Amino acid sequence: MPGKYGPSLTVDAIIEYPDDRVVLIRRGIPPFEGRWALPGGFVVTGETVEDACIREVKEECRIDVDLDGILGVYSDPERDPRRHTVSVTFRAKYRSGELEGSSDAREAKLFTRQELSETRVAFDHELMLRDAGWVE
Repeated sequence: MPGKYGPSLTVDAIIEYPDDRVVLIRRGIPPFEGRWALPGGFVVTGETVEDACIREVKEECRIDVDLDGILGVYSDPERDPRRHTVSVTFRAKYRSGELEGSSDAREAKLFTRQELSETRVAFDHELMLRDAGWVE
């Protein structure tokens, strides 16, 4: 058994807008400071993964979303250089609000499929975007 304690639980959101664009945030803190990533973060004690995802999106992007199911669970022990994390990744649809960066995000921006294919993203978020059909 590799360690005494288990991995930390996180969430990520692939937020789709009606005009075929998806949200990324520019990270304002390490790791991957300055790189683009999916909105997300750590689940706190007493919180469901669904509530954590909605909260993290609101904190980082200032928008409200409707969750549209789980895309997958990503558990590679090397996915986050800080420590072993497991991400429950959701598909989400934009509902309301003005998209803007806040919290750990310097900036929040909408990306087309073409722009995504030319953008280096943090963590294993390219894999998530590929699994969701946003990049090849």
